[in-house]
Amino acid sequence: MHVIGTGLIGASIGLALTAAGADVTLEDQSETSVSLARDLGAGRISADVAPGVVVVAAPPDVTPRLVVAALQRWPEAVVTDVASVKQVILADLVRAGVAIERYVGSHPMAGRERSGAISARADLFEGRAWVLCPHEGTDPAATQVVSRLARATGAAVTTLSPADHDAAVAAVSHAPQVAASLVAARLEHLSEQAVGLAGQGVRDVTRIAASDPGLWTQILSGNAGAVAQVLRAMSQDLVGIVEALEALSTDPHVADAPGARAVLARSIADGNAGHARIPGKHGAPPAAYAVVRVVVDDRPGEVARLLTEIGEEGVNMEDLRLDHGLGLPFGVAEISVLPAAAGPLTEALQTRGWQIHS
Repeated sequence: MHVIGTGLIGASIGLALTAAGADVTLEDQSETSVSLARDLGAGRISADVAPGVVVVAAPPDVTPRLVVAALQRWPEAVVTDVASVKQVILADLVRAGVAIERYVGSHPMAGRERSGAISARADLFEGRAWVLCPHEGTDPAATQVVSRLARATGAAVTTLSPADHDAAVAAVSHAPQVAASLVAARLEHLSEQAVGLAGQGVRDVTRIAASDPGLWTQILSGNAGAVAQVLRAMSQDLVGIVEALEALSTDPHVADAPGARAVLARSIADGNAGHARIPGKHGAPPAAYAVVRVVVDDRPGEVARLLTEIGEEGVNMEDLRLDHGLGLPFGVAEISVLPAAAGPLTEALQTRGWQIHS
C-alpha cells in the first residue's frame, strides 16, 4: 500500500496499517515530512513501488491532480483519496478525461486540531466513521479494496454517494467549523477580565476554532453550495432569535413582546432534539448518561488516581470532562456513567475521600 501525503491523516493511516501488518510505502513533496513519518513508524520510503492500493492524503486543492497522476502511474492500482469534499474532486477527474473505474473517493471522519506527521496517531480512526463514496462507474471490486483498508485501521465503514456525503458533512462538520469560528471571533477584542470568565461551555463550543485557516478555506470552497445552504437556514433562525431578543430588550418585565419567548424556547428545544440524535459511544444509538461530578485538586496525579479508583470500583466510564474554576486550585471532573452506576459510584468515591460536587 502506498500513501501520498504524510500529514496528520496520511501518517496516521500509515501508522494504523503498519500496526495491522501491512507493508506501507510513503511519498510526500516534503522530504522532511516523509522522513519524519518514516521515523515515527508510518512506513518506509521507496520510489520503486507497485502498490495494489494508493491513498492520496493531500489538501483538497491538489487532490485531483495527485489522483490523476496515481491512476496513470499505477494502471493496476485502486486509488482513493481522503479529502473532506467529494463532488468537486470527482468533477475534476471527469474533466481530466482519465479512466476512473479504479477510483473510489473516501473520507475518514477523524482528525485533530494539530496538523502534521508529529500529531499522527495509530488509533486516530478507531471507532470513527470512514465514508466510502463510489461513483456510478466505480468497479465494485475497487470499493471492496478500499473498504478493507478502512476497516483495517479500526474505522466503521459506511457508504454514501458523493452528493449525499457533501450534504452530510456540510451539516455535521463544515457548518459547525464556521459557527465555532464565529463564536470564537467574538472573544478577540474582549477585555482580559471578560475572557477570564470563559468556562467549559465556551471551550466546548470553540474547540475546533483552532483549526488551520488555509485548509478550511479549501474545504469550504470545495463544498460551497452545500455549506451555504446549511448556513442560510441557520442565519434565518438566528435572525428570528435576534428579533425576539430585541423585542424583549425594551423591558423584559412587561409582556409587550408576544411570541418572543416562544421563539427562544423553541430554538433551545430544537437544539435539544438535534443533540439527542448524535450517536453514542462506538456509533451506538444515542444513550442518556448520568454525570457524577468530583472535585479534583489541581496537582499532578490526581486525575489519574480518580480514574484508577473508578476502575477499581468496576464502573465503566462513558465520558470524561474537566472543568477548571477561575483562579481556583481545583477543578471538577464530570464523569459520565450509565444511570444505574451513578449512585453506587458516588457512595464509593465519597467513602474513598473524594468530595462530590452536587
